[in-house]
Amino acid sequence: MTPAPAMALTGAILVVIYTGLISSADGITKLLAGGYAAPQLYAVSGGLVAFFCFIANAIKPAQGGLRTTQPVAMALRSVATVIAGVSFFYAFRLLPFAEVFVFIGLMPLVAGLMSGPILKEAVALRVWIALGTGFLGVICLFPEGVHAVTLGHGVALLACVSGTFSMVMARYVGRTESNSLALVFYPNLLNMLVMAAVLPLVYKPMPLSDFGLAVAYAALLFGARWLLVIALRLLPAYTATPLMNLQFIWMVIIGAVIFGEVPGSNIYLGALIVVASGLYLVYDQFAPNRAARRAAMMPPAE
Repeated sequence: MTPAPAMALTGAILVVIYTGLISSADGITKLLAGGYAAPQLYAVSGGLVAFFCFIANAIKPAQGGLRTTQPVAMALRSVATVIAGVSFFYAFRLLPFAEVFVFIGLMPLVAGLMSGPILKEAVALRVWIALGTGFLGVICLFPEGVHAVTLGHGVALLACVSGTFSMVMARYVGRTESNSLALVFYPNLLNMLVMAAVLPLVYKPMPLSDFGLAVAYAALLFGARWLLVIALRLLPAYTATPLMNLQFIWMVIIGAVIFGEVPGSNIYLGALIVVASGLYLVYDQFAPNRAARRAAMMPPAE
């Protein structure tokens, strides 16, 4: 297997693992969102994730440590990550899981729009068709459609745009920096600092069980974001984000086991379409190389 396809396959596997970790973290978010304000969860989790990055770097120092050579791009990613985290927190509070994930389904299309001007990555027509098909799969999950626009929908849309921008900037920075920990460290450090400033206004006593959930959330988030940063070096953003829709499958499992949600047949149909769309976009990374090999094997023209 040539380096490019091997990188695409590795990136795809990392994204699949990421979806399991981040879906578990989202489940914890929904459990805690009803009882606490966002700053209370993110001040704790942001500090813990930043601490995990510091410890991981101390155990196995990366070249350049936690320093960054692109402070502006890193700052933009960090601010976008904070906005996305808070927006998703309140979207989960204001909307059912299903309606929030409609907006997550929009993220590949937004990534495609951003990849051109920011990353200078051309998006072929066949890729746009696959992205649109994937979004149709997301819509299939919700046959009743999105109801009248509410504040929750606006918050979810903000989460979609800021979250996608954060991932695109991770790929932008990752092109020139090899230390993936820095891309996780700075957004979570900023998260902790911003949320800690607001925390005294919204703090509520947290029992040990809920604090344990917050620690588990931080551990899952650390693992998920680290894997995602690595994956975004190996795959274009518009390829990685459709694969992230695999978290629908995880959410079906989590919803059934923890929240007692029984999925209908439309959910399985939509998930199948979403997964097929994501797999095609990974295949699209292999196709140019296969075509080149076939051309090289053809006998020369007489």
